[in-house]
Amino acid sequence: MLVGRVDSTVSGEAEMDRDGTEPEAPLEGPGQAPEAAGRIFGDQLPQAVRYTELLATAGVQRGLIGPREVPRLWDRHVLNCAVLAELLPAGVSLCDVGSGAGLPGIPVALARPDVSVTLLEPLLRRTTFLEEVVRELGLENVTVLRGRAEETVGKLAVDVVTARAVAPLDRLAGWGMPLLRPYGQMLALKGDTAEQELADSRAALTRLGAVKWSVIGVGEGVLVTPTRVVRVEAGESPGGVRAATRRARAARAGRGAKGGEGAGRRSGGRGRR
Repeated sequence: MLVGRVDSTVSGEAEMDRDGTEPEAPLEGPGQAPEAAGRIFGDQLPQAVRYTELLATAGVQRGLIGPREVPRLWDRHVLNCAVLAELLPAGVSLCDVGSGAGLPGIPVALARPDVSVTLLEPLLRRTTFLEEVVRELGLENVTVLRGRAEETVGKLAVDVVTARAVAPLDRLAGWGMPLLRPYGQMLALKGDTAEQELADSRAALTRLGAVKWSVIGVGEGVLVTPTRVVRVEAGESPGGVRAATRRARAARAGRGAKGGEGAGRRSGGRGRR
């Protein structure tokens, strides 16, 4: 069971800030779930409340969430991510690249139990936290996978790739697009920089097999400030020529993509389709 304290078994010692000091305690708690949370999560609201509590305690103490973010966890983080679920067709598979503390993957999985979610994260201390959260919340539609996106091409294939605050759009597309199935889509949470990043990345997106892109808002009428998302739709060969070559090589080696099976180090719940 994940508890609100530092677990020294994560990396052999308590997580420290960059200056070598222990992270300061949160100034205050995340507060009660806002009315919008009930509308978004429905029957899963108790699990969403518990996840937010875990972010505010163990997430802060392990250095995954800044302590000053705790009072705005609901609006700026959990709900901001959960509304991404509005864009997902029924029963799709989704990979959250560079999942970190589970944003946006865990809120999406809570809002949409029909979606099979893979949390892809290279750092052990983060995957340990994610595994504990998945177990405590009983998320049967979530799998934690330790690894880098570029190492996972040909081993994981999904309908949707998403990420939040991981990298500039052109670099993120280079990591995420090769993980898509043909005609899949990448959904990047980008905020106020969305239009400019998209304008700067169009040539790169074309090279990576994108055929259509746009900036859209989600959470209208639910959130005070809707979430801005760059949606990139792939064509027949997501990731371009290099990704196609890597997928073919993996398939010949008997490691072809099978909906995410067999890639890296898996743990947590097992995804449902």
